[in-house]
Amino acid sequence: MDKIAVVTGAGSGVGRAAALALLGAGWKVVLAGRRADALEATIAAAGQAGPNCLAVPTDVSDAASVAALFAAVKQKWGRCDLLFNNAGRGSPAVDFDEITHDDWFGVVAANLNGAFLCAQEAYRMMKQQDPQGGRIINNGSISAHAPRPGSAPYTATKHAISGLTKSLSLDGRKWNIACGQIDIGNAATEMTQRMTQGVPQANGSTMVEPRMDARHVGEAVAHMASLPLDANIQFMTIMATKMPFIGRG
Repeated sequence: MDKIAVVTGAGSGVGRAAALALLGAGWKVVLAGRRADALEATIAAAGQAGPNCLAVPTDVSDAASVAALFAAVKQKWGRCDLLFNNAGRGSPAVDFDEITHDDWFGVVAANLNGAFLCAQEAYRMMKQQDPQGGRIINNGSISAHAPRPGSAPYTATKHAISGLTKSLSLDGRKWNIACGQIDIGNAATEMTQRMTQGVPQANGSTMVEPRMDARHVGEAVAHMASLPLDANIQFMTIMATKMPFIGRG
């Protein structure tokens, strides 16, 4: 039986790396993201595995858009075996009193509301399908453990993702739905490009931070997805070995 995955934020970075790794492992992958051209670029990067992709432009912060995504999954392949809840955004690194309401609500909408909406639609499909069950993997980030300076919106949502992961793990047991979280530190993507120029540290200094190939994150997601549903990686941390995290501040 075909294995069907949904990857959000699949048009670039970690999402693209995970989609390509899953395709390489034999999955059929639904690519969700805001920009159709970026999703098509991921399909092009998949090469001969391109026909195993379905691109569905999606705004994860919009309930109707997310519902349309999973309706397309059901129409195309009839089931969902994996959701990689990856889409998200950051905000400018500013002092707490300078955070705009637009930035706060925008980050919450993408990172937390979007993860909830996608997880709920996937959960509903996994609960009802035959064979029953599936797996949800949430992108937590190192910021689910320790903040960077000036990162309250992002850090708050990523801490919340850990709570969502635990609740999904508990509630999903009776429906054979497993949920785990991957916490990523400094994958080399557009989002972390600024680290090559130096970023603020907890001690007030600025330093260039090491990064790692996003391909390793994709392979880690594919490994988590490869497990049978009676086994689960609850939390995995994958990071650039020499980035400041342990003893960050």
